[in-house]
Amino acid sequence: MGAKVAVIYYSATGNVHALASAVAEGAESAGAEVRLRRVPELAPDTAIDANPAWRAHVSATPHVEVATLDDLRWADAYAFGSPTRYGNVAAQLKQFIDTTGSLWSAGALSNKPATAFASAGNLQGGNESTLLALYNTFYHWGAFIVPPGYTDPAVYAAHGNPYGTAHPGVEGVPSEATLGAARYQGRRLASVAARLLASAELTAVA
Repeated sequence: MGAKVAVIYYSATGNVHALASAVAEGAESAGAEVRLRRVPELAPDTAIDANPAWRAHVSATPHVEVATLDDLRWADAYAFGSPTRYGNVAAQLKQFIDTTGSLWSAGALSNKPATAFASAGNLQGGNESTLLALYNTFYHWGAFIVPPGYTDPAVYAAHGNPYGTAHPGVEGVPSEATLGAARYQGRRLASVAARLLASAELTAVA
């Protein structure tokens, strides 16, 4: 059976949006039903307008639905994406995560596979620590973390990050190799989620 995957992200200038779209494509290619969702922008217009690329991305993506807690209830698996902010998760995504307490306390976020992806300005700009910070959230949720590892050539072609697809913004927009790694990460997440669902169904029948 196909899994339901929520791809939830924050993107300022569009790089994480591109990764999120690729993760969603990969999950769909594995038979998953996908909700691609952005979290609300919290920065003031003065900050956004000071960076033309930021304003251009905000103006170009109003069609992407805003994430809600219902998306988390609905999903069998999660993929979270964030730009790096001093080696940590962007405030916009963190604010959304901080609203999930009611779902967490009800156990609605546990026993679901989850993965993460990120983008930093520089090659060594904190992508791995941002991914690990997102995984800290998943530990508290009781989720099953599904990193890409070194399980496919696509990972090696995109800088070889086993924690999750990570884009260095200094290279410009994500390369086809990086998007390929993100698609693979989405396929892997959806496949693992489908196997867990199938196993749960067999256990229920038994």
